Amino acid sequence: MQMFIFMFAVTNIPSLEGGSYVHDQEWFKRKSDEAYNASLKSYHHDPIEVVNDFNHHVHRALDGQNSTRRGLGRKYHGECKAQNPIDRCWRCDDNWAKNRKKLAKCVKGFGRNTTGGADGEFYIVTDPSDNDVVTPKPGTLRFAVLQPRPLWIIFDRDMKIKLQNELMVTSNKTIDGRGHTIQICGKDAILINLTTNNHLKLFAKNVIIHNLKIHDIAPGKGGMMRDTAEHVGIRGTDDGDCIGLFAASDVWIDHISMWNCRDGMIDIVKGSTGITISNVHLTKHDHVFLFGASDSDPNDSIMQITLAFNHFGKGLIQRMPRCRYGFFHVVNNDYTHWLMYAVGGSSHPTIISEGNRYIAPPDPNAKLITHRNFASEEEWKKWQWRSENDVFIDGAYFVESGEPFKEKQTPFSNKAFIQSKPGSYVRRLTRFSGFVKCIEGTKC
Repeated sequence: MQMFIFMFAVTNIPSLEGGSYVHDQEWFKRKSDEAYNASLKSYHHDPIEVVNDFNHHVHRALDGQNSTRRGLGRKYHGECKAQNPIDRCWRCDDNWAKNRKKLAKCVKGFGRNTTGGADGEFYIVTDPSDNDVVTPKPGTLRFAVLQPRPLWIIFDRDMKIKLQNELMVTSNKTIDGRGHTIQICGKDAILINLTTNNHLKLFAKNVIIHNLKIHDIAPGKGGMMRDTAEHVGIRGTDDGDCIGLFAASDVWIDHISMWNCRDGMIDIVKGSTGITISNVHLTKHDHVFLFGASDSDPNDSIMQITLAFNHFGKGLIQRMPRCRYGFFHVVNNDYTHWLMYAVGGSSHPTIISEGNRYIAPPDPNAKLITHRNFASEEEWKKWQWRSENDVFIDGAYFVESGEPFKEKQTPFSNKAFIQSKPGSYVRRLTRFSGFVKCIEGTKC
């Protein structure tokens, strides 16, 4: 494959003088304000239109397909079968390696405007080390994600990257692990994201994270580190999330295998919006997804997240997701394991659960899928939590609240409410969730 290798000179990371090491509260506030304004631009005033568009693509992807067999626990060795509309866009293309940026046209749901680094050059990561978080070495992943322009980041071989501290991803980036096995793990947290105190993060917009394994993440130690090409500051210790979004907008997280993070697997906070999490496989964790960090932060009212085609697997306990404020479309996911509950929330979030499969655990006290926090029944009955076309197995049950959307008087009540595929299709739609082995010249 012919590819232009785009490397920035070391001089693109400015020299550091004494004053540069001061924790800059004004800089932080300016970045926070800029990020929230970007989130407002990503906020969709008619979320049901996005839901309908997503469901329309699911129906089209399944037209003419009749098999419902999955073969759980067995590797698939047959012909390439892309079962959901996101995978159908790219996975069965022999030339995916030559057409990598086609991926940017495949996202659906609230993150559908995300293009990542599609407008930039390719950057090839050649060095798995992470020895300097202040002046990162060219060729490393940390160097690439800090560059102040769009980049489509790929890797030259299999790598296990052990981050020494959170990885601050800046705007207009794609981290594309296809073609190799890329693992992000280690003693300190991995910030594949955009925030300020998690393993992948920052005040960023327009980011794609694709086809990685992220696991065994512990809290970062904090200290002096670079969070953009032009800024260095003192960072506190973080919680040890696998991925954290802090005031981020237009983000797509796809085909990630995740397990065993110290705190959350994915935390999304501070007015982040325009986000799709799809085809992710999750195991061995307690607090899985946190969408909204505080009941006292109404900025999360603009949060809009699509959670689709994910497999919630062995060893999970709760928060799949746990939501505050905002609008959440939970569609065609496979919930095969939980120990406490699956879907929870507080502060009147709107949750549409469509076409999911919920398999309850053996514990008779954990059959209830839903969990409301810090609200009386009189209050939470007003929250809009609706179940459409879900499948319930082994006694699982979903307690609905609020008026059905088709009957609710809203500015978008005249829109046709397109139904998702029923939960009976979920095994097909999530069959290839998580990391997928892609070899150049063959279908993934």
